[in-house]
Amino acid sequence: MNIETIELKNITKKFPGVLANDNVSITFRGSEVHTLLGENGAGKSTLMAVLYGKYTPDEGEIFINGKKTSIKSPKDAIEAGIGMVHQHFMLVPTLTVTENIILNYPSKREPFLDLKEAEKKIKEISGDYGLDINPKSPVWQLSVGEQQKVEILKLLYRDATFLILDEPTAVLSPGEVETFFITLRKLLSKGYGVIFISDKLQEVIEISNRITVLRNGKVMGETTPKESNRNSLASMMVGRNLSDIEEKDELAGEEIILSVENLSLENDMGLMSVKNISIQVKKGEILGIAGVSGNGQREFSEAIAGLRNIKKGKITLKDTDITGKSSYFIIKAGLSFIPEERMTSGIVKDFSIWENAILKNHDSMSTWHFLKFKNIREFAGNLVEQFTIKTPSVDTPVKNLSGGNIQKLILARELSANPSLLIASHPTRGVDIGATEYIHNIILEKRREGMAVILISEDLDEIRALSDRIAVMYEGEIMGIVPPSEEIEKIGLMMGGERRS
Repeated sequence: MNIETIELKNITKKFPGVLANDNVSITFRGSEVHTLLGENGAGKSTLMAVLYGKYTPDEGEIFINGKKTSIKSPKDAIEAGIGMVHQHFMLVPTLTVTENIILNYPSKREPFLDLKEAEKKIKEISGDYGLDINPKSPVWQLSVGEQQKVEILKLLYRDATFLILDEPTAVLSPGEVETFFITLRKLLSKGYGVIFISDKLQEVIEISNRITVLRNGKVMGETTPKESNRNSLASMMVGRNLSDIEEKDELAGEEIILSVENLSLENDMGLMSVKNISIQVKKGEILGIAGVSGNGQREFSEAIAGLRNIKKGKITLKDTDITGKSSYFIIKAGLSFIPEERMTSGIVKDFSIWENAILKNHDSMSTWHFLKFKNIREFAGNLVEQFTIKTPSVDTPVKNLSGGNIQKLILARELSANPSLLIASHPTRGVDIGATEYIHNIILEKRREGMAVILISEDLDEIRALSDRIAVMYEGEIMGIVPPSEEIEKIGLMMGGERRS
């Protein structure tokens, strides 16, 4: 179905203790990128879940091409021509790319599958829109950026003509973002409409035709890139001007917190993903690790955290050899870890806030194996207040929180242990500009207190703003270590494999 307009009229959606959408009216058009901006918890994802049929609005109506339409499920949305790529991907890791794309999609040879025909169509779509991917690859072997391509291919395969993209560039490098925008422009040229949920203001200004800002569930206004700038958009989002990151003092002393010597290890496919890496991180230092997704950053961080076996090398945390030790041992030695995949490795989404808050230290919250619930609830409440986590109560299931508030909870839990070393892998991925500012300030505050940090990010602006030194990874090797003042173009070349002499 070719969609020219989608009108949301007076949409209201309530949850217990939360008014997520408050009388929202927006019109989306084909051949446009219409961006939704707002802090986490502003109601963007809820509004799109209503449009995609995951939620039924308490009030309001949806019109497609001027006709009132009832969308009660994602199946209804797809049949109407609306597809959605969620911030947390909906893929089955053990299935191939092709199997994921055709899952629950009728085959022309029912009850049999026609994998060859499906693979042929996937390759054609991939070529048309620059989404090159091997249809036979198991999804668990793909990088996060590649998995995103699979999600977009799934929608195009199913003939969706209006795409909802929730934080689509959060997992991409600068070069991948440029390629992704080329894909979007190809889609627009063929009449596709795109609803773009993002908090990266420069990207929003570059790719958008129109921009609607939400705050506390309400529409604060609609604008265009020509009529706005980063400061005006940020002010509309958070209701105040944002502070710039202050110039960092040189705090790193001589004390070495982490020493990694000749580290090598394999990825899930049995291929060498980290090759003979040696680095040191000192007290009060932030070492940024830049690189395109899938170049060994994840395996490197998991090896230090005790979550992955190593082939050779030695890892020392302060004066303790943690090589090959359990994650429990390494936590007790002074490490905290914010994982890349927060929904699968950072939290248990069906658990409450208080349950997630004590995942790492429940032994200190119990007596004779019985949990001290009063102490636990007080501890969780203090974290919620200290880190401004938006939630009705500490009993709220974490899956009901916005992405930014989940990230704040993970950060709060990890920092509550007063670690010597924090590994922060993509700490602001999918997080709004207000929460990003808060997380950056917390990390810098802990740095001033002497905590060492390994910051892994594909956002070069973030890496350069926070890091004292930047190590660039490519195919499991360090291409060089440079100061944050290094030209961004040179860092980009190193991310592509150019070794620093």
